[in-house]
Amino acid sequence: MTAKEELTAQRDRARQDYDELVARGLKLDLTRGKPSPDQLDLALGLLELKGEPKAADGTDLRNYGGLNGLPELRAIFSEALQVPVDQLLAAGNSSLELMHDAIVFALLSKVPGAERRWVEEPEIAFLCPVPGYDRHYGICERYGIKMIPVPMTADGPDMDVVERLVAEDPAVKGIWCVPKYSNPDGVVYSDETVRRLAAMETAAPDFRIFWDNAYAVHHLSGEPAEIADVLALATEAGHPDRVFVFGSSSKITFAGAGVAFFGSSPANLKWWQSHTVKRSIGPDKINQLRHVQFLRDADGLREHMAQHAAVIRPKFDIVDKVLTAELGDSGLASWTSPAGGYFITLTVPEGCAGEVVAKAKAAGIALTPAGATHPYGDEPEDRTIRIAPTYPDPAELEVAISGLATCIRLVATDKLLNG
Repeated sequence: MTAKEELTAQRDRARQDYDELVARGLKLDLTRGKPSPDQLDLALGLLELKGEPKAADGTDLRNYGGLNGLPELRAIFSEALQVPVDQLLAAGNSSLELMHDAIVFALLSKVPGAERRWVEEPEIAFLCPVPGYDRHYGICERYGIKMIPVPMTADGPDMDVVERLVAEDPAVKGIWCVPKYSNPDGVVYSDETVRRLAAMETAAPDFRIFWDNAYAVHHLSGEPAEIADVLALATEAGHPDRVFVFGSSSKITFAGAGVAFFGSSPANLKWWQSHTVKRSIGPDKINQLRHVQFLRDADGLREHMAQHAAVIRPKFDIVDKVLTAELGDSGLASWTSPAGGYFITLTVPEGCAGEVVAKAKAAGIALTPAGATHPYGDEPEDRTIRIAPTYPDPAELEVAISGLATCIRLVATDKLLNG
């Protein structure tokens, strides 16, 4: 049998398998990185409020005030987010909301070090390491901020490219970073990458690193990844106002009722608070107290996250097992094996991702749209598919990944035959 005949036979088998897949009438969803019900059950104790609703200093938390959030809660997350307690604020439930606010505040008022408001600039651009997080891109699109893709490496964004772009163009005002177990490929930024980000020279005096440390404590292995302290390194390099740190407990406790955090320099905090005081008289301090009582301290946070890992690690193992069994020696796909976070990046032959996602949808398997990992939803190579394995139960996940592998075999072999 010739190579073409063998490939044709593979395509025909894949087509038969796909027809059988469609006939099953599946309805499976791998679109978003959501905690599963079993993970949410781990935080049911959060619903119990013990004793009087008072802070450690005796403040009645039922009333207005406390714009900075509870110090005792900030202390629990200070270590994980690498921000001193007095430079960390605890807010509402959404870190995405805080990132959105940071953009809006910078558009409408001068950030420390700025010559003018961003809205007064001829053009604003952000660097976007790719593959990356689609909701970061959504904020930029909403406010007309130009997005410049930057390749990701095994150590984080390609720093040669980043340093060149920020040095030559004052329109580049920021970079989106998910530094630990990045969304979606699970990359952990190397110490060298963090140092270069903190120390690099920028044409814009008001350049900001949007440090979205969403997966700071979301380890899958027994050896948690460590990253360098970007806030401290930027300060040492003479750029104390460069970094905005964001984090939340949304995938730690309840996704719709967590606590979000913002950390930065004293000057940035003053700037931030000058705006937030005009839109809020204080966050939900009762919810913050529940988190304090439930998590207790930094050790309690680590113990709780170990329970999360026990629930979701087997799901990541299922994805790897099924893909290895069905595609491992085919040359038709590769995928990441992250040590933490919520996603797996699946890479298929160039020009195939969109069709694979469409075939999967037709078979009842919903995936994040192809291109969502790139600015404007456009990946020129059309190769990247994001897998979110955390929400489905293990049996459903195995079926979904097997079905996805079938779609890849069909689309990839057909493309190889027909070009």
